[in-house]
Amino acid sequence: MIESIKNIDLKPFNTFGISVRAKEFISCQDLEGVKEALAQLKSHPQAHLILGGGSNILFSKDFDGLIIHPDLTDIAVLKDDDTHVWIEVGAGVKWDDLVEHCVNNKWYGLENLSYIPGCVGACPVQNIGAYGVEAKDCIETVKGVYIDSAESFELKNSQCNFAYRHSIFKAELKNKTLITSVVFKLSKKVGFNLSYGSVQEQVEATGEVSLKNVRQTIIAIRKSKLPEPEEFGNAGSFFKNPIISRSAFEALKRKCLDMPHYPIDNDSVKIPAGRLIEQAGWKGKSIGRAGVHSRQALVLINRGNAAGADVIYLADTIIADVKARFGVCIEPEVNII
Repeated sequence: MIESIKNIDLKPFNTFGISVRAKEFISCQDLEGVKEALAQLKSHPQAHLILGGGSNILFSKDFDGLIIHPDLTDIAVLKDDDTHVWIEVGAGVKWDDLVEHCVNNKWYGLENLSYIPGCVGACPVQNIGAYGVEAKDCIETVKGVYIDSAESFELKNSQCNFAYRHSIFKAELKNKTLITSVVFKLSKKVGFNLSYGSVQEQVEATGEVSLKNVRQTIIAIRKSKLPEPEEFGNAGSFFKNPIISRSAFEALKRKCLDMPHYPIDNDSVKIPAGRLIEQAGWKGKSIGRAGVHSRQALVLINRGNAAGADVIYLADTIIADVKARFGVCIEPEVNII
């Protein structure tokens, strides 16, 4: 089943709150609807975009083409045993609703990813992550259809080429697939990953270490750092944390004595882009209608009626300043359309 709307305002469909219009918008409620939308695209070739929750996207202009919105919202248990459960989740399920569902069912693995905006269909594309956990840690299979043929596919975790904020869907299969569901393998056995930063300390301060307390602690941490999109339009972390060589990090430490780092391997480390941006003096600063959030320098915000071009100009200015000051290149995590 599908619903088609012409000349739609996309402001409700992107968390940055950018008001741009799309020539046509098709919402698909099931797999048959997805294939029907793709058949229409094949019969009338045009620019197209697969749009879920719009939480990792920045529109720079009106979209003169077809938006396909996969609104598949089923959650089904495929199988389970004494130690694990396998669930298939529709691409249109809100990510945090899934995490809450898992916590309520005492399924372990996704709790550190609480309160991340967006929909399930985007999680394998970006390999979303937070507080020491990535989506790939629990993804078993990604299901979808090829856009050009509408033929179904299933990719195992090992075939998705997952890496930091990266997957095959951002490389070889970029703009070639539409994800319809994701199969997750979750644990029934008690087990937590609390080693990131002060997460364990903050969880223990709330009482016992439990799924619900871990989730509530992560939510509290995120709320303390990130603005609600209803307050200031944003896409969460705008920049990726850069990975640099150890020799480059040693040189950087002479300029930023308190720079945290997270070893990747013997030759490279990941450093927080937010700390670089903050030390460059951008935290809380604005250029016109776009700004850097006052509590988290990684987050760029729409201060009110900003256009995509306003945010892009701010981002480009920050990137150039960080490069000039510290010799480190930071890149957007957000997809700019």
